[in-house]
Amino acid sequence: MSLKKQYLKSKPVCKVTFLMEKGAAAGASKVDLLGEFNNWNTAEPINMKKLKDGSFKVVIDLPSEKEYQFKYLLDGEKWVNDDSADKYVNNGLDAEENSVLAI
Repeated sequence: MSLKKQYLKSKPVCKVTFLMEKGAAAGASKVDLLGEFNNWNTAEPINMKKLKDGSFKVVIDLPSEKEYQFKYLLDGEKWVNDDSADKYVNNGLDAEENSVLAI
């Protein structure tokens, strides 16, 4: 997995690329990105595009100078953290952690 951050000079926005390699996707046919940036809305997740090599990718613009908790949802069933996140925090719901993106 990887996170790529590209800061825009013209405005306080960061273009963030979320990439999940084929191996990390563990055979999933669908990967969604959910987090504070979409209010964890599972009814309207950010769909990641499946690439020819079997990996999944999405690019979103986020206001910079903030931190966002997020996770990936594989096939609507399995929650996965990003191993390249800036840090991890307890999600307060169970003993699980959320990935954190700091931009």
